Amino acid sequence: MAAEDSHPNRTLPATPRKLERARRQGQVARSRDLGHFLALGAGVALLGAFSPELTRWLAQALAEALRFDVAQLAGPQAMVERLTGLAATMLLVLVPVGAVALALAVAAGLACGGWNFTLEPLAPRLDKLDPLAGLARLFSAAHLVEAGKASLLTMALVAAGTAVLAHQWPQAATLLAVPLPQALVAAGGLLQGGLLALGALLALFAVVDVPLQRRQLARRLRMSVEELKREMRESEGNTEVKAKRRLRMREIVNRRMLAAVPRADLVVMNPTHYAVALKYDEVKMGAPRVVAKGADLLALRIRDLAAEARVPVLQAPPLARALYAHCDIDQEIPARLFSAVAQVLAWVYQLRDAVAAGRPFAAAAPVPEVPRDMDPLADSPADPTAAASAGAAAPRAGDA
Repeated sequence: MAAEDSHPNRTLPATPRKLERARRQGQVARSRDLGHFLALGAGVALLGAFSPELTRWLAQALAEALRFDVAQLAGPQAMVERLTGLAATMLLVLVPVGAVALALAVAAGLACGGWNFTLEPLAPRLDKLDPLAGLARLFSAAHLVEAGKASLLTMALVAAGTAVLAHQWPQAATLLAVPLPQALVAAGGLLQGGLLALGALLALFAVVDVPLQRRQLARRLRMSVEELKREMRESEGNTEVKAKRRLRMREIVNRRMLAAVPRADLVVMNPTHYAVALKYDEVKMGAPRVVAKGADLLALRIRDLAAEARVPVLQAPPLARALYAHCDIDQEIPARLFSAVAQVLAWVYQLRDAVAAGRPFAAAAPVPEVPRDMDPLADSPADPTAAASAGAAAPRAGDA
């Protein structure tokens, strides 16, 4: 641990992943001084709130303990019963105070480092048996700071307690001359004043210790550039594995997309650069939908599948480019392309009716008009496929 703390290359703050891993290992900021202050503060508060009841209870307990009963000399059982009663009465006072102190100690831990329940620190670790590593941890900067702070707190508490006793000693000596009830009340006041002084000192140390513990934890968990790069590789995965995974997902998507081509109504091409397959069902769809699209080799594959399934293929470069650029798979076409797509679908339906009736079909393939801002190449130099658009050949009747 000491070697890690003093590593000169650890200059970067810990990442959220390392912070989470550290929490699982039980490394959270904890301030003992805050717990001590809250526990002592709870004792002082309870003493001040229930001082009359405590005074009466102490007076009754002392009177009962000092009362001599000759019947108790008859056998030891009476003394046992009396001691049991006094112990039960004592527990009635101490148990609530202890429960409040315990609750405040837990609240101090939650306020400093939050809730963290883990059993990983209890797992056996062989590196803890290394004496050299133990000496390094013992003389590390963090342990030296803790030892110095504990020594300073001890000396401060001793000095404060001595000062309080020196100030209250004359008043405490006069309690021997007053009746017991008044002496108990005065002693409670003196005790409360001394505890308030000690509580103020612990509060001062807690205010310093809480940010100190958080700073030490952040310093202990700092990372080097190499560690940060390694963690990024671990969190994001190996680049080759990710590339293979993306390739696999792309293959799955393409295979699913190509399976929808035989069920399409029409394939619009450009004539080899882009291919977009359209499907329209007036009952289930509000507008024609793109079921497959591709460029270059994938476009040729879509064309071949359409030819095998006797799906009409229309060469309309502007429309193909517009559909490819503005439509995703399983997405309906934009409203601005309704008119152009309606022209080609009407031509496809006429072709199908002619083939079904066995009559010749001589209507030329339409040349749909596409808004210029929908065509990616509308403002570019002359498209080599423009001539094909003007003379787009209708598919054979047998391909319908």
